[in-house]
Amino acid sequence: MPAMNRVTRTTVLGAAVSLLITLQAAPLAWADRTTSSGNSKDADGGRSGRNIYVQTKVQTTVSGSSRTAKSGTLTSANSNWTPPACWYEPAFSPKEIQETVKLWRGLNGLPFVGDVGDLVGDLLDSRYKDGKPYKDYNLDKQGEGMFWAAAVNPNRKDDPEASACDKPPFWVDNGTTPDEPLAVSPKVLAEYAYDELPVPGTEIEMRPAGATKVNLPTWIWLDKATFKKISVTASLPGTGLSATTTAEPVSLRIDPGTRDARTYPASGVCRLNADGSIGAPYTEGRANDTPPCGVTYLRSSGSGGSYPLRATVTWKITWTSTTGEGGTLPDGTFGATRDVTVQEIQSVNR
Repeated sequence: MPAMNRVTRTTVLGAAVSLLITLQAAPLAWADRTTSSGNSKDADGGRSGRNIYVQTKVQTTVSGSSRTAKSGTLTSANSNWTPPACWYEPAFSPKEIQETVKLWRGLNGLPFVGDVGDLVGDLLDSRYKDGKPYKDYNLDKQGEGMFWAAAVNPNRKDDPEASACDKPPFWVDNGTTPDEPLAVSPKVLAEYAYDELPVPGTEIEMRPAGATKVNLPTWIWLDKATFKKISVTASLPGTGLSATTTAEPVSLRIDPGTRDARTYPASGVCRLNADGSIGAPYTEGRANDTPPCGVTYLRSSGSGGSYPLRATVTWKITWTSTTGEGGTLPDGTFGATRDVTVQEIQSVNR
């Protein structure tokens, strides 16, 4: 068989299995398993470019957050690292693969389908029934393993890397780790949980709250009640496999939006206090004091103008798992921009 035909058949085969299992309202479809509490959910399945993939069974649960909705997504401080865009996980039993073939063949005669059902059925049977490489859908191994299939991280389904998991479903015996770098693992779960961390928006407190003045220190701080440790546990039901990824705020970086400014401290990085807060609230009578976290603008922003002050929180990321594996992942950052109007101090000349 020419190489091109083999590639085409493999591609069609993988798409065929995934498409039917994703779209059919049958045992082969993975339904939305979001709980009524809204605190545990599964990633969605769907389409990434031209690739069709199954909905992952991985579930995530949030703890340590006072908010149920995710305000922002962390950006890795390491520009060379991102959470996985796809992976392989246990998906289908032998009976489900067999049922898939029956469903495809049942499509013949429907409008716009023609003989496609039998064509796809023949392709599936050539791989999963006729010994190339599987025989009789592995029905004699029912309960002894699963066919693993590709799932895509819904947060990264548009990434080019989402197409890296392009293998059709393959067999893995129970208790066996497949020789596949993209197979789901404790670290893959931890990295996926990284993408699901519900970090709060960076809403800094400032005094003066409105327009500030040239050469007047502006105090900046973050409430300890808002910025606290957050964890997400990603688990694969039925396997006992789970990993917990924890984000802990460690600092706030201030970028005044202009070179004509002085930050406190000089580095512009305000460290976390012992009580979990950052900086210190302004109190009456301290207008001329040096704030532990803040900025002094040295030039006005002009009539009707403003400076884009950028406040970015850095989060330290660690992970643990049910297998005892664990460690650190790249720090994450999340920030917001706030327009600051800076005015000249008006004086009366006599």
